[in-house]
Formats: sequence, C-alpha cells, structure tokens
Amino acid sequence: MTLPRTPSFRLDGQHALVTGASSGIGQACAVALAEAGARVTCVARGAERLRATVEEMRAEGWQAEALELDVSDVAAVRKAVEAMPSLDVVVNSAGLARHSAALKTTPEDFDAVMNVNLRAAYFLSAAAAAKMAVKGGSIIHISSQMGHVGGIDRAVYCASKHGLEGMVKAMAIEWGPANIRINTLCPTFIRTPLTAPTFEDPDRAAWVRSKIKLGRIGEVEDIMGAVVYLASRASSLVTGTSLLVDGGWTAD
Repeated sequence: MTLPRTPSFRLDGQHALVTGASSGIGQACAVALAEAGARVTCVARGAERLRATVEEMRAEGWQAEALELDVSDVAAVRKAVEAMPSLDVVVNSAGLARHSAALKTTPEDFDAVMNVNLRAAYFLSAAAAAKMAVKGGSIIHISSQMGHVGGIDRAVYCASKHGLEGMVKAMAIEWGPANIRINTLCPTFIRTPLTAPTFEDPDRAAWVRSKIKLGRIGEVEDIMGAVVYLASRASSLVTGTSLLVDGGWTAD
C-alpha cells in the first residue's frame, strides 16, 4: 500500500507578482509568498514604502524586487506583465475604499472605486492569464467579506467586490482548460491603515466586533497562510471560488 502525500505548499522556483505590496494585506502576502520560496515582484504606486518593503525582505534572505506601477493604468500593467520572463502567481491586493451613504455617493467616488477594485482587477487578470497560457498558474484577488454581504455606508465598495466575485467565476470557467486557477480571498476587517478610520469610530468598532464570531479584529498574519495555500499546488483543484477569512462574519 502506498500512502498519499500532502501536496507541497512550497513555491520554490516560482515567480509571483503582488500588487498593493508596500503595506497592509498586500505586504503580508508578498512576505508569505517569499517565505514559501517564490521570487516576488512587489508592485505599488508609492516608491518610498515599496523600496523599504523590498529592502527588508531581501535582508531576510528572500527574493524580492520592486516595480513602481499604478494598477489602474491598464496599458502599463499589460506591458509590465508581457515583459516578465515568466509568471506563476498573481496576488492582486490593490484596492480603494470611499465609504458613504448611498444617497451621498458622488459619481467621482463611484468611478474611482470601480476603476481600481474591478476594472484594474479585470485587466490585470487578463494580462496574467495571457502570460500563464503555456503552463498555467494561480491568480488570487484580495476581495472582501463585503463581496458576499452588505455593509453600512458601503454600497459602492460592496458593488465592486460583488462584481469581482462574479468576474472570477466566469474567468475560472474560461481559463480552467489552460490550468489557470483564479480565486478570491475574502477577509473580514483586518487592522491596516485602510481600516484605521473605522476603528477610530467607537460605534463602528463595536459593530465590527459584534459581527465577528471569533470575537477579535483580524490581523494581516491571518491572511498569510491562506494566500500561500491558494498559490501552491496544495490547492490545485480549487478555482472559481472564495476563501473566506472572516472570523465567522458571513456564517449567519
């Protein structure tokens, strides 16, 4: 009898691209993939924080490089991806939130959120899939629990993330025959600079804690194992779905 063996979570020899990599969840994803052995191209708009992130990663002995890029610039993203010798994993963590009551949403805020959270995600996915067409790969979008439920003053954000979930399902069907997997990772509220304003409001902070069944706010470390799983061969039959890291928020 031959016993089965767990597929490897290691990413040695693979090239990963991570957007939004200079801080927060994106930075944690870049670190997680590098720890697992990948060579990571870290993408962000802010050059200073991006360079600092890459320098610290290299100091740990990991393979990392910086690429200053605005993900909403579709032509620039396509050109950058096409120029890469290879691409095995993409983690798209670039995102934008402009929260307001639906009746107070401006067209400018609506367009800004959709441009980053959905339009940029769409065309980054397409560029990555074209690059991965020969040998396959894994595309991971950092979505949100708000892609599955509604939230206070989050109509635009929820619309962008619900749209992202549908996009991923359709792309998984289209690209499955090429062994290109595409999934979303959906966190609850994670303590990052992006969520700081929510936690500064006592009422909103209390509402968040009341919804998370495990009784605590998420930390970026809670995302790191999940992203390695979706990037690795351990998830080789997983595509077109969401991995919810939400502390039970969406359980009821």
